[in-house]
Amino acid sequence: MAAEAATRHRSNTPAWLGLCLILCLAAPDVLAAANHDALKADADQFFRDRVTPFVTTYCIPCHQNKRPTRGGVNFSPALKTPGHAAFTEHWKRADARVKANDMPPKGAPQPSDADRQMFTEWLPKLKYLSDKDPGPFVIRRLTKTEYGNTLRDLFGVDPSIADGLPDEVSGQGYLNSLSSLQLEQYLNIADRVLRQIAAPPGGRPTDIEKRLFGPSITPGNDARQAARKVARSLARKAYRRPPTEAELDVLVATFDLGVRNKLAYQSALHLMLKAVLVSPQFLFITPAGDAAASSNGIVQLDDYQLASRLSYLLWGTMPDEQLMTLADNGKLHEPAVLKAQVKRLLDDRRSRALFDGFGAHWLSVGGLKRQVFDPALFPQMTTAMRQAMYDEVRLFFQSIVRDDESVIRFVDSKYTYLNGTVAEIYGLGKTVQGPEMRKVLLRDGNRGGVLGMPGILAATSFPNRTSPVKRGVWVLEQVLGEHVPAAPPDVPALDKQDQGSVAKLTLRQRTELHRTNPVCANCHKILDPIGFGLEKFDAIGRWRDRDHNGQPIDSTGELPGAKRFSGPADLKAIIAGRDADVARNLAEKLLAYALGRKLEGYDEIVVDELMADLARDGYRMRSLINGVVTSYPFLHRRIEEHRRLNEQN
Repeated sequence: MAAEAATRHRSNTPAWLGLCLILCLAAPDVLAAANHDALKADADQFFRDRVTPFVTTYCIPCHQNKRPTRGGVNFSPALKTPGHAAFTEHWKRADARVKANDMPPKGAPQPSDADRQMFTEWLPKLKYLSDKDPGPFVIRRLTKTEYGNTLRDLFGVDPSIADGLPDEVSGQGYLNSLSSLQLEQYLNIADRVLRQIAAPPGGRPTDIEKRLFGPSITPGNDARQAARKVARSLARKAYRRPPTEAELDVLVATFDLGVRNKLAYQSALHLMLKAVLVSPQFLFITPAGDAAASSNGIVQLDDYQLASRLSYLLWGTMPDEQLMTLADNGKLHEPAVLKAQVKRLLDDRRSRALFDGFGAHWLSVGGLKRQVFDPALFPQMTTAMRQAMYDEVRLFFQSIVRDDESVIRFVDSKYTYLNGTVAEIYGLGKTVQGPEMRKVLLRDGNRGGVLGMPGILAATSFPNRTSPVKRGVWVLEQVLGEHVPAAPPDVPALDKQDQGSVAKLTLRQRTELHRTNPVCANCHKILDPIGFGLEKFDAIGRWRDRDHNGQPIDSTGELPGAKRFSGPADLKAIIAGRDADVARNLAEKLLAYALGRKLEGYDEIVVDELMADLARDGYRMRSLINGVVTSYPFLHRRIEEHRRLNEQN
């Protein structure tokens, strides 16, 4: 059935191309719209004629509205509205499973290789079923780091004042709930801030108080009017935008509460400041107010929202006065102004936040300081070593941003940053000494780039040994942007193998034995060779020629396309040759981080346009950052209430 539908579709496919050729002389925006409409029509026809029969035959029997629905996956609604954002992850997971021959399961009817190939061709077309939409707008809470940095910039306190807050998962999306325990923690931190910046009752105001509250009022002056003026100034700084009159009423009511409880003017202002610090407007990044929506419920971000989104992305803290002044004047949206501000922010030392917030998560070293290693096997993993490993990756990332290098340098570079501690891992302990991190040129072709960095190699290892599987998955997902399906739950780990029978086998031989399970073989034939190619690096990144059994390590392998390699240097060259894949993966991950959500629907078209610009510029890092900051979803938001009303009508 799927094959017959494929034949019917192929005869109709070129029909839309003529329309695009006819419109080649049209205005660019008209041409773009016509091209999108044509691609959308083609994607819809492809889905109806080819994908629907495939899903109906091979997926629906197990994944439909009827109970039980296996794996919690239901394709019945996805067949009706395949382009809906809610089903994007369904299609991606299905594509990975079908490509890996994991689905349909063994014993069920199986599609031909041609039908499997057809199904994987569907995923790139999915985006064209989406309307132009910036996606759901995330009003997110400040992360612990952002919160501490913001308190520092507002009051001059040490950002470590926020260290008691729980760690959060960075990357795509944020926890936006606010529990009673967290609110109590925020109240306690607000009290600590006040104790550090405020004079004792009856004492002379501190310099910070004078800056925040202005001069003390004299008897006979209208204290409430003065408090409202203070509230307006405080809220503008803390909310990162001008407050509404309703928000000022709430703050002044807090001041009134203090006065009714016999607090002096200055102490009542302290209470009002505490209210500011625990308000949602401070703890969350919020729009300035309701904007007039267009007919489709989409509006451009106001300049204050853009200032915050930009500043927290690149600095991990509140906008400075220059950004706020540009927002006051309505200038920040101007392309030349916005590009100049991106450069200014990236040139500032505070741009380290881009690594700590995004880069460390992307490269998987954010948890390195807490990762457990067997102290008997790896006594070198001291606190100083972990910090040096992290700093090497951080300084390397920052150098690529600072020098506007091609993103391919992440894979293949001639330099890194070392101090005497981490230099020991490289075997350069006699050359590089002392605690200071410095730029070091590398002569070993196996090093250079993230694949040979000790921090990353350690982060992708187990406590007592390397993991070719973890390293292979990391390269595929974090560097090349491929989706690797999770291992089936009933497949035993390597450590569950009969230890007597595998005692004299190398880790590669044990892994290959594991691959004899047909359920595992399809994924492992791609990811294992990559891991084997890095196997001469031990669990903390030291070079070795033999494993712990004294057996010689085989680091040769072959990737799809008959691309053979004999070790890390060759493997790096193959991956660096996939420059468009490396760049696209980084673009997708950075855009998702900037938006605080997963990419879906129209976002894929945004990335396509970004990639076209990047390719012309050699995939340079600052061009990528500028592309993200000037992208449609970064500069716009959808008003959900408007969409819900339209859907109801």
